[in-house]
Amino acid sequence: MSVDISRRQHLIMDYIREHGSVQVDQLSNHLRVTPQTIRRDLNQLYEHQLVQRVHGGAIVKDNVENLGYRARKILMAEEKSDIAQRVADLLPDNSSLFINIGTTTERVAEYLYHRKGMLVITNNMNVASMLWPAPGLEVMITGGAIRRSDGGIVGPSAEEFIDNFKLDYAIIGCSAIDNDGDFFDFDLREVRVTRAIIEHARSVILVTDSMKFERRAPIRIGNIEAVGTLVTDDGVPKDVIQLCEEHGVGLEIVAHERPEEQAGRA
Repeated sequence: MSVDISRRQHLIMDYIREHGSVQVDQLSNHLRVTPQTIRRDLNQLYEHQLVQRVHGGAIVKDNVENLGYRARKILMAEEKSDIAQRVADLLPDNSSLFINIGTTTERVAEYLYHRKGMLVITNNMNVASMLWPAPGLEVMITGGAIRRSDGGIVGPSAEEFIDNFKLDYAIIGCSAIDNDGDFFDFDLREVRVTRAIIEHARSVILVTDSMKFERRAPIRIGNIEAVGTLVTDDGVPKDVIQLCEEHGVGLEIVAHERPEEQAGRA
């Protein structure tokens, strides 16, 4: 069933897709209408289940198509940076690891540039481009089709390449996590590669910001019980914390101080 929305509401959805999350003042300035008008539009879009409210703003609610790459890089950027730094601290020099597709896993790669004796295998062109000049790393990239939208490498060739290895760690991301511990993505080809990575790693580290607990995606990768360590921020739901305890999953929660908390101390 189609939903009848105004031209301005279409523009709002386009803006959210491009920029990730959105605030009322941003949209008010961008569209040159009052904040009250924007609030009414967002409320109507929410009632139509076209957007969802997250962290004081909104993102497009979409169960079949992921947000654009640029939007995903912007969303929860500071939390992703904190998570990535914690993950890098968990990885010893002279170890081997897979890094899959994702904006959080790309941030992990940034913190590995000056490490020593590491072998990194990735199906992420952005990770490979970032790390191949690093003098202390050996970087290998899978074969397969390059996804134009974000530089991800997917397909049977990538899976076959991964089958040749057994590495110490897998650093993986996802697009959504349910409270029962199942985690998901949007592209079946990407999911198949991620499953292969999980199967060929001795220890799996799942990296995700807490917004992923509020999102939905259609294709199941696996369950958190197959993960060795979950690294996330302090928005993780209590149900997920309990699941980690039940299944012996290491849980690393990175506390992120938000601007309103800083203002409260000032």
